[in-house]
Amino acid sequence: MQTESCQAQYQEDIVRETVVRRFDIAVGRCRGCARQVQGRHPLQTSDALGVGAVQLGPEALTLAAILNKQMGLSLGHTQQVLSYGFGLEASRAGLYRALARMARRTEPTYAGLVATARQSLVNGVDETGWKVGGRLQWMHVAVSAQVTVYAILPGRGYEQSVTILGADYDGFLVHDGWAPYYRFRSAFHQSCVSHLLKRCREMAQIASPAAAAFPLAVLDLLRISLQLRDRYEQGEISEHGLYSTTGRVMAKLDRMLDTVDQNPANQRLARHLDHERPWIFTFLYCPGLDATNNAAERAIRGMVIARKVWGGNRTWEGARTQQVLVSVLRTCWQQGKDAFTRIVSLLRAPQTVTLDIVPGADYTALNPPSIPIPCLTP
Repeated sequence: MQTESCQAQYQEDIVRETVVRRFDIAVGRCRGCARQVQGRHPLQTSDALGVGAVQLGPEALTLAAILNKQMGLSLGHTQQVLSYGFGLEASRAGLYRALARMARRTEPTYAGLVATARQSLVNGVDETGWKVGGRLQWMHVAVSAQVTVYAILPGRGYEQSVTILGADYDGFLVHDGWAPYYRFRSAFHQSCVSHLLKRCREMAQIASPAAAAFPLAVLDLLRISLQLRDRYEQGEISEHGLYSTTGRVMAKLDRMLDTVDQNPANQRLARHLDHERPWIFTFLYCPGLDATNNAAERAIRGMVIARKVWGGNRTWEGARTQQVLVSVLRTCWQQGKDAFTRIVSLLRAPQTVTLDIVPGADYTALNPPSIPIPCLTP
């Protein structure tokens, strides 16, 4: 064969390699008090010696946390990824304990996120079922513009929600109309328009033509309200025009509720709309407010997937680890910051610090935030 030319080909691959580091630590005693002291290398994550001298490194642990808490893999599958991908052998129990230690290191950051949520102007809130020890509990989430906070609690009522936001929260709450949220008396509320749209569409699909008239009319009115919002944001109408048209929209809703037919399903929808009426169109009176709680639903969707894959947590300690780490990882993603490097640096820090995902915070181990972590007592 005669060679006519030489062409380049490129291949990207990964290296399956585990690095073992040995630290030779100088150990001595203070001449004054005889207390044992020892040196510390910048790459160390612990001062443990003896039986605790063999540890998983911070990059392996951070990858395990992302696989388990952010991507929803079980501890068993996380163990297999570390083994197949990097030749690193670790037990599920070992990973569990290591992640619990990681959560304890990030608790000041988590407390800072709770404090930020309580001070945020707007929070989207939602909840979903979550198993702890095989028993049904509830995972709550609060999503603001800057942070996301999860909490696994033994109930879905006001008493549980208040552990995240505080009883005196006076910002805007965007939610699906779940009654306990209205017990935040100082807050302004926005009932999710998306939920109402979905309910009306589903009712119209199964109702007779006569009975479908009411949910279709409500559906049309809600769409008009969203179009009105869009027209204002695009500068097509003034603020005065927005408010006056909103008044006409609410008046039309009142007339519809006064003339609803006797169909039982339509009566139930009318009662619900009558209850939600003060909070359906808050987004029109407060331009810029989200009309739906889609942000909270997106934040909780990953937890629903994880629940379906591996069922939840076996212990309340595991639940505490879950809520802390997923809050930190989700907030890093929300702010566009690299969670991997931040957690690695936190694990290597000689003292507990607060990550820079807490807006405006400059906390150290000597000055932790005063907000308590939501109680997990069942």
